[in-house]
Amino acid sequence: MTAVRADESLEMPYPQYRCATCGKDLPLTEARLTVTCQEHRAGAKRGDYSVRPATPADKHDIEEICDRAWGETDVDAFGRTFDVFAAENLVAESDGEFAGLISLALDRGELAVVLLSVYPGYQGSGVGSALIAAAAELARDKGVMALKIATTNDDIPALHFYQRHGFAIYEIETGIMIDHHGEAIPGFAGIPVRDEIRLRRPVCP
Repeated sequence: MTAVRADESLEMPYPQYRCATCGKDLPLTEARLTVTCQEHRAGAKRGDYSVRPATPADKHDIEEICDRAWGETDVDAFGRTFDVFAAENLVAESDGEFAGLISLALDRGELAVVLLSVYPGYQGSGVGSALIAAAAELARDKGVMALKIATTNDDIPALHFYQRHGFAIYEIETGIMIDHHGEAIPGFAGIPVRDEIRLRRPVCP
């Protein structure tokens, strides 16, 4: 995830991941990592999808995916609060269905990924990669030389995904999540959420 929740629990009423073996949707704390070879890597079937700018007609879908991903549309990262609806939003669609969202905002001369969320059924299908590529293109159009994103120390899938897509860790705000919540809350696979990890990716002109 790319945000800091404002309440005292990271446990969401909606699934965040899907089991690669049985297809069961999983909440954050029940997900586990599995190491596999490329041949047996499981993922959603790649299909036709497109990325486009959000429109006012997407308001309900954006609210729903934000609620499922994070529980709110205000996102705390990089020492400030971002409003998803004040950000520039790009929507991924697959066969006409809302599949994912990336929210972007200028911050200190860089384009910050405020929120990146893909529904479990589309994870592993290339939707997230397409959203990152569209964000990089938007940054180039704006003349911005870098994308940046923040996640937490527990979110191993996010750290894997971002680094595979050219992001590198440049700063760690140790203990900031404990300061925010008052304690280390269980996150992905039950890992205590303690730190905000900030990553940056250069954008080639």
